[in-house]
This record gives sequence, C-alpha cells and structure tokens, in this order.
Amino acid sequence: MLVSSQLHWKKVSDAFGYLPKSIALYKTTDSLNGRPFIAYYIEAKLNDRNLEFTTDTAKGRRLTPSQFYTKEDSAYIIVNGTFFSFQTNQNLNLLMKEGKLIAYNTPSLKSKNTDSFYYPTRSAIGITKKRKADAAWIFTDTAQRWAYAFQQKPIVAKGKNPDPSFDNLNTLDYWKAWRMETAIGGGPMLLQNGQIRITNKEEQMFVAGEKDKHPRTAMGYTKKGKLIILVIQGRFPGVAEGATLEEEAKILKDLRCIEALNLDGGGSSCMLINGIETIQPSDKEGQRAVPGVFVIRSKKTFTVY
Repeated sequence: MLVSSQLHWKKVSDAFGYLPKSIALYKTTDSLNGRPFIAYYIEAKLNDRNLEFTTDTAKGRRLTPSQFYTKEDSAYIIVNGTFFSFQTNQNLNLLMKEGKLIAYNTPSLKSKNTDSFYYPTRSAIGITKKRKADAAWIFTDTAQRWAYAFQQKPIVAKGKNPDPSFDNLNTLDYWKAWRMETAIGGGPMLLQNGQIRITNKEEQMFVAGEKDKHPRTAMGYTKKGKLIILVIQGRFPGVAEGATLEEEAKILKDLRCIEALNLDGGGSSCMLINGIETIQPSDKEGQRAVPGVFVIRSKKTFTVY
C-alpha cells in the first residue's frame, strides 16, 4: 500500500513557449515514498475545437520525438506511446488516425513449453469524433476495420492459431466495435471506473514486475473531459528514480483520472512541449527513436480560394 501523500504540482507552462489556454503543463519535484522524484503532466481540454488530437507513425522505421516534431510541423505536444520491436521497428500496439487503424496489437504470444498461443487483449485509450475519451481492453484483427473493445475486463484466451481472428477468443463477454477517431495502445490498464485496477498479468505485461521502478509514460482522462498525459523521469539515482505501476496509478487517480493506462516507458519515455523536453530521457544517447507517437497540435485550417 502506498504511503505517500498527494504530490504538489506547479504550473510551468510559461517556461515552454506558447500554449493555448486549453492546455496546461505541471511539474513536481516532491519526493515519492521517500525517493527523489521528477514528473510532468499536461492537462488538455478535449472540447477545444482548435486542438487536434492525433497520432503519427514512421511507417516501418523509427524517429526520435524531436524528429516527429519536425515532421508534424511544430505540434504543441509530442509524446511516445506504443511498445515496439527493436528488430522490425513495428508497433506492438494499435494506433488509430483519422478513424483508421494504422497499427495493430500483437496478435499472439507463444506459450512456454507448449505448442499453444496466448491471445492478449491489451489496453488502449481513444477519442471519438465527438471528443469523448474511452479506455478499454482491445483485440485487433487486420481483416476488420474496427478494433474489438472489452469494457469490463481483459479476455484471457489461448489457442493453436498464431494469427487469430476474433472467433479464436471463444468468448461470450460483451464487446463493441471501438469507433475511435484517434487512439493509442500500450498497457497495462491502471485505472477503471475511478479505481486502481492494474491488469498486467491478464495483458501479459510486466508480470512479476509490479515493484520495478522505471521512467513512465501514461495517459488518462477525467470526468470533466480533460486528457491527462503523465511522464515520470527515472533511472537517475539520487535525482529521479522513477515509479512502480502502482505508484503511477495512484498519481493518475490523484489527478482525477477515471480511466488511465500505462504506455511504453523506460528509455522510450519522452514528452516534448513545443519541441522542448520535459523529463530527461534515461538512455545515455538521449531520445530513443520510436515508431509511433501521440500528438496534440493546432487544428489545421484550409483556405479556399
């Protein structure tokens, strides 16, 4: 059980250049459970029609967040998100952009010492055309336009097919087509219905790693329609030592998120505000190249002549 009191956050938006009133940036350097700690979060109003919430992918390669910032023509926010393969540069979680799936979840995981496969339903967060956010456990099928979303719990399924379809889940649990305009996946889920619910075992992510402290990236939303993106600096002994999944979940709950999930962390964790780094990335080389990012930018307008 956590013993830390609620962190104190200071608004630091002005130190990172112009941001519209609907986006605010906060920082804390309070200790976390007696450890040195550095974290930032942004709060963005989903109903601001002048903002565009989207994703971007490097299409078979990886770019640093700063390279994505250049590619995106100077977005307000660039933050890492999906897990990925270092060997193939492939996103291992779904990405949606303009209502289309542009990356898919890992379809199956080989079970140890057997010839069967585990079919994970991993968490993701999405935003509809009407700017309503939702987090759910997701199964993707490359033959289907929409992802399958489970709202109550992740599905635990196994089978012999290494590239399963939805039918291979053999589930009667309620699901719905996840009609999001924008979405990004990661895992595990941290909050559901305002309560801490960490489904790392069901999602087969960080199993037995609940107490590990790492840099973190996470995303959630509040009842009042605000998107929260949290980044936690880590792997700097004596300066910023990161957080556990439970500590991360507690922070997001204190920030009034009702649903939230963990995204790719470690050396991948990086959030840029107007191209300026917030936390210091933990890799000695600096920013890690990633295949996909979440983006908040000024909505593009087109002039008709």
